[in-house]
Amino acid sequence: MSSTLLLIAFIVYAVALLGFVIGITGNKSVRVEDPAVFGRRWGRIGIGLTILGFLCHAGFFFTRWAEAGHIPTSNMYEFMTFLGMMIVLAFIVVYFLYKSSVLGVFALPVAIIVIAYASVFPREVQPLIPALQSYWLKIHVTTAALGEAFFAVGFAAGLMYLVQNVNFKDRSKAARREQRGVEFTLFTMAVILAFVVSIFTFNGMGYKAVFSSNVVMKDASNVEQVIQQETTYVLPPIFGPHEGQTLQMTPIFGMTEPLMEAPSWMKGANAGRKLNTVVWSLIGGIVLYGLLRLIARKPLGAALHPLMKGVDADDIDEIGYRSIAIGYPVFTLGALIFAMIWAHEAWGRFWGWDPKEVWALIVWLFYAAYLHLRLSRGWQGKRSAWLSVIGFLVVMFTLIGVNLVIAGLHSYSGT
Repeated sequence: MSSTLLLIAFIVYAVALLGFVIGITGNKSVRVEDPAVFGRRWGRIGIGLTILGFLCHAGFFFTRWAEAGHIPTSNMYEFMTFLGMMIVLAFIVVYFLYKSSVLGVFALPVAIIVIAYASVFPREVQPLIPALQSYWLKIHVTTAALGEAFFAVGFAAGLMYLVQNVNFKDRSKAARREQRGVEFTLFTMAVILAFVVSIFTFNGMGYKAVFSSNVVMKDASNVEQVIQQETTYVLPPIFGPHEGQTLQMTPIFGMTEPLMEAPSWMKGANAGRKLNTVVWSLIGGIVLYGLLRLIARKPLGAALHPLMKGVDADDIDEIGYRSIAIGYPVFTLGALIFAMIWAHEAWGRFWGWDPKEVWALIVWLFYAAYLHLRLSRGWQGKRSAWLSVIGFLVVMFTLIGVNLVIAGLHSYSGT
């Protein structure tokens, strides 16, 4: 039942996004008798559907909680679906504060991509490992995710501001640099979406490749020993494990062996799989971005620019700032203070320079700098928008790159 509710929520979010798009485009159409009324009507339809989707999403969350016997935020599938729900909640809160329908055109795709990304991970209910068997799991993860959700809304507002105010017709060096920045942001979103599509495609084809390789591990006494470890690929192996042996591989594209081995300096049996995933995501992102550019026949930022016609730039700037101002103290509590208290209970220390801890601190420092520059130095407009966009890209690297690429004490969340 929980999976069905999540699927319903995903579909309703997509329809709500379509409602916001119809409202914005119709509001600017000369063929509509009263564009303002038309836009408001479809805006109300969009937010109504968004709330309906959120209720279905909350139903998924609580039914899975009942199935699992613990709060469903203990692995990547559960955490990313929860983050998607929090992004939608943050959008709903900000929408009712500012009544901005165009925000839905930029914020809802972020939530949809996050939920789709979650769906590539194993969905089975898993028992909690000892380190997670604490009431701090509820407190730390939920507050950290809520803070990141408001950062996501700030990112959407920042991207809106840049799409509206970057001059895509200007050929000067400064303007071209801004144009490339907007396109890189949209390309990054295309890479994440391409990763999701690639996983679903090859899973649907029943693709699988299994390799065996020797890995150097340290035992409890810190003595190194070599063990044999199996690694399963769900994407065709452009890069296989270093000095690995093929145990099973579904033939595809004429490949019966990996095209290349992972470099020897990349340690661990999963190093080749992680490199392979990154390469496939980049290839897929380039293809997807190229197709979208071909359809639009112009830079994607320039194609989105007409959506922002008539929207007050100062309102967008204010939405971005307020979203981050709300999210920052919540993130501070969840990702730093509560996390350190839990770390002391679980591992006997408040701080240990684990990669996830380090990147959470980097995110916190970045947004601290954002607020300082905004409030003390008057960084508003484009400079503030760029910071909000870059900040959320750092958040996404913390969630995706650190969990899935860099090994650490939080690696269990990538299973």
